[in-house]
Amino acid sequence: MKVIIIDDEERARKSIKDLLKISNSNVEVLAEADSVRAGIKAIQEHDPELVLLDINLPDGTGFDILKQLDNIHFKIIFITAYEEYAVRAFEFSAIDYLLKPLDPVKFTEAIEKGKQAVEQVNIHLKLNALFANLDHTTSDHKKLVLKTAENIYITSTSDIVRCESDCGYTQFFLADGKKILVSRNLKDYEDLLNGYGFYRLHQSHLINLKYIDHYSKLNGGAVVMKDKTMIPLARRKKDDFMKLLEMI
Repeated sequence: MKVIIIDDEERARKSIKDLLKISNSNVEVLAEADSVRAGIKAIQEHDPELVLLDINLPDGTGFDILKQLDNIHFKIIFITAYEEYAVRAFEFSAIDYLLKPLDPVKFTEAIEKGKQAVEQVNIHLKLNALFANLDHTTSDHKKLVLKTAENIYITSTSDIVRCESDCGYTQFFLADGKKILVSRNLKDYEDLLNGYGFYRLHQSHLINLKYIDHYSKLNGGAVVMKDKTMIPLARRKKDDFMKLLEMI
């Protein structure tokens, strides 16, 4: 696999090359670059299969490199110091990233994943979602990339009515009536959507609070959504949820 490393720190680039050797990955480092300008030139000249891309560069960001390229047909793994806004944007957009200092195990896993074939349409969809999420860091309306066995979808968090656990999968129910089944568990999405108006009512149910219609005392207590779905409320969650209702 042909690789380009773009990072403004020589020590960081050396560390990446050392990790590539340790991981026993069958890779060839074609070039290194330490700036946006040099990174664009290296990519255009060497046609890599994978780019290990630092975010913060002296003349801009790794995102600036991608925005200036006409065609992206390579895998990307972003490498960054911890910046919460960027990390959340990566997770919403299903973009691969690694945090500095690099963990050898996670690094090896990311490289192995990077060997998978690139689906060009998918990478452009994911990057478009990423750029939208980075441009609206304070907005509650994030673009969430959902990958199924057959397709990749981009939906706004504001269009998600609820999520339901389904044997290790998660079923998304959207405001337009569409259903999307994703092979990630509900806990992953509970963590990701934390702070964006979602609440886990029950072991199997995560809801968007703005789609609540009313609370029903029938059958031990349930929340009725605007799409008429009745969601059970876990007994241990009742007091916390009733307080939350008063604040909405």
